[in-house]
Order: sequence, then C-alpha cells, then structure tokens
Amino acid sequence: MADVNGVEPELSRKRLRHEPYNKVTVVLGAQWGDEGKGKVVDMLAGSSDVVCRCQGGNNAGHTVVTGDAEYDFHILPSGIINTSAVSVIGNGVVVHLGQMFEEIEKNEAKGLKDWEKRLIISDRSHIVFDFHQSVDGLQEQERSMDNSGTKTLGTTKKGIGPCYSSKAGRHGLRMADLLGDFSLFEQRLRNLVDSHKRMFPELQVNVEEEVSKYKDYAERMQPLVANTLAYIHKCLKENKKVLVEGANAAMLDIDFGTYPYVTSSNCSIGGVCTGLGIAPQYIGEVYGVVKAYTTRVGVGPFPTELHDDTGKLLQSRGGEYGVTTGRPRRCGWLDAMLLSHSNMVNGYTAIILTKLDILDELEEIKIGVGYLRKNGERIEHFPANMGELEDITVEYITMPGWMQDTAQCRTYEELPQNARSYVEKIEELISVPVKWIGVGKSRASMITVF
Repeated sequence: MADVNGVEPELSRKRLRHEPYNKVTVVLGAQWGDEGKGKVVDMLAGSSDVVCRCQGGNNAGHTVVTGDAEYDFHILPSGIINTSAVSVIGNGVVVHLGQMFEEIEKNEAKGLKDWEKRLIISDRSHIVFDFHQSVDGLQEQERSMDNSGTKTLGTTKKGIGPCYSSKAGRHGLRMADLLGDFSLFEQRLRNLVDSHKRMFPELQVNVEEEVSKYKDYAERMQPLVANTLAYIHKCLKENKKVLVEGANAAMLDIDFGTYPYVTSSNCSIGGVCTGLGIAPQYIGEVYGVVKAYTTRVGVGPFPTELHDDTGKLLQSRGGEYGVTTGRPRRCGWLDAMLLSHSNMVNGYTAIILTKLDILDELEEIKIGVGYLRKNGERIEHFPANMGELEDITVEYITMPGWMQDTAQCRTYEELPQNARSYVEKIEELISVPVKWIGVGKSRASMITVF
C-alpha cells in the first residue's frame, strides 16, 4: 500500500510459497491380514521409485509370486523384487537383525538380487532382541495360566510386543545406537537385559554372546542405515513415486482393531504418518486390500466365522495357512460391518478385492451386513468392547454364486454376471469403488476395473 506521498514501501520479506510435494500411495490390509497385500504391492511397485514399510516387524508375512519363484517376505518390503526401486524400512518398524539376514539369504536363493544397493533402514527403527522373543513366549504362557478369564493373544512370539514396550518405556535401542558409541550401546543393552530379568526371573540371556553378536551386526548394518525421514522427503520433492505398504491390517491395529487381540503397532493410516514421518497432506491414494471372504489367524472375535464344510472349502481352496507361522487361518463370510469400520478409520480411495476365484464353487454366497444383540437391538458401529461380540447374531444377505471358473478372466466384462453383482454389492455396502480384482496368484491374474 502506498504512503501519503504515493511511495510504495519496500517489502520487508519475501513471501514464502509452498512447493507441493508428490503424493504417496498407500496399500493397507482392510481386514485381519493375509488379504494379499504382497501381490498388490508387487504389482504397484513396478511403477514406483521407492517402496516403504512403516510399522510392525517380522510378525507379518507377504507372499509374492513372479514367474516360477515364490518369495516370502516378513520384514523386507515386498517391492524389493523391483530392481529399479529403493526399499525403505521406516522408523516405525522393529527389526530383528538375525532373522532379517536369514530372510535375505532365503530369498537370494530364490533369485533376489542386488538388495544391498536398494535397501535403506531407518536409523530411528528399534531393534528386536532374542530376549524380546523369549519374553513374548513367557507372556503368552502367563496368560494361559491366568484364571481371570484372560486368553492367550495368539502372538507369533517374534518379540514384537515386548520390543514396542521397550520403545514406549524409553529404554529400547535403535539402529542409531548400534552404529554410535558401541560401549554405550553395550551398557544400555546390559541394562535392558537386567530390567527384563527382574520382570521374568526365569529368563535366560547370554549377555556376552549378545554383545559379541551385535558388534558384528554393527559392521554389517553400517552401509544399510540412514536418515529415512530426510530421504523420503527428498524423493517426494523430486516428484518420485513413493509406495507405502502396511503390515498386518486394520482390524489388528492396536487402537482400532479387536483389542486386545491385535498387534502392537498402528497398522492403519496413522501408522504411515508416524512410522515414516510423512505429513497427512502428502498422502494420496489409499488402497484397502479386501479378501473376497474373511480370514483370521489365531484367537479373537470373528463374527462371520464358518465352522462347517463351507469354511473348510474356503480354507482348502484358498490355501489359508499363515506365511509366518504356518497356522491354519479361520475362514468366514465377508463382513460389511467390519469393512465399514475399517474404511471409517483409513478413508480408502479404492478397494482391491483379492481371491475372488476361491468362491467359484459356491452355489450361494453370504455377506454379513449387521450385528444384532440378543434382545434384537442393532449394533450401529463396530464396538470397542469385544464382549459385545460374544453373543450376537449376524444379519446376512445371500447372493447367488456363479459356479464358473474365473481364474482365466482378464477383464471385468469376462467375469460371470453373478460375480460382477457380488463385486458391485460390496461397493454399495461400503461406499468405496473396487479398482482391481484378483483371480489367482500371478501378476497377470489381477483385473483392472477402472
């Protein structure tokens, strides 16, 4: 604005302009895990520059089939198969170094190449020690002996929960500690062991062996560890394509899942922000991966679970056995109440529907659309108190099956009409469009809807 003499004043400072970053694409499990996220990430990783894990540990399992090779990933991002992409293990992930290197060696034998040049591990990520895994087992044993009605949680005993407890208790050890002053790392490790032995007197830990082992790991990890927060933001500024893969799934989220039968991290969209240091404004597409039916490993509520021959058929045809534990997965009908809750938390922009072909032999298919209490009262939203799910009736809609092989279909139009009706009913019930449909294990068996 001009002064009384008509002279324009000099600007006291330059106006800052916000330069927009590229947006990240996020893939999340929408049920209790095992939805087929690995195959989805493998498909999207082909056009990505960076593929990130943001939370969890090697308690999750992703299977990726490429050609004749079938890779099993537990801590490595599934996108590591893409030789043109960098794989990032973020600060929200907890890492057991010995089992990570074992996983690398196993997948190298299957054809994984040049991973050293394409793997970056956050200097802020926490270390899972062997004694964390021992404590995990001891805690499960305690729960099984508790006469208060508490059940075992069905953990994988990979030490994930105890490691996150150490993190929250502010005495955990991070990659930055391992690569810093080793004498300080050693002292903190001894203190951490002592604190766990006070809590669990029966815990056996060979501290000298641990110290020696981690001296070796410090050398091996040196070229792999970096500031992933700065790296990811640099990539976004350079308009590189960043893909984030969630481990576990929404209904195992420690806040929004079926607590306490959950994992120990936020495997919903919030975990992407905290586990990588990505602000919400830089999140773009959020794809929820939904199996065409529902499965769950271990214990915990499962309203639409099937205990009959149909459940056994789904388990058999779907190969429903855990990648990490080998445990058989419980199987049941698709649950729209659960998916609506999952969508409320994560805000899916589209759904990726997997394993539609597993339903090919069913004459009729059901979808759970509501929960009724014993007195007939409807439960409006997925409850926080798991006791509410112990004595409910699930309200179903029944749709005709298609009784045709869909495994060879490659376009939406090639699917049988009843299969398309099933897909469209899912879209209607959860108000999210289906973008891709999986009808087999291979990359080629993913149908693009739009």
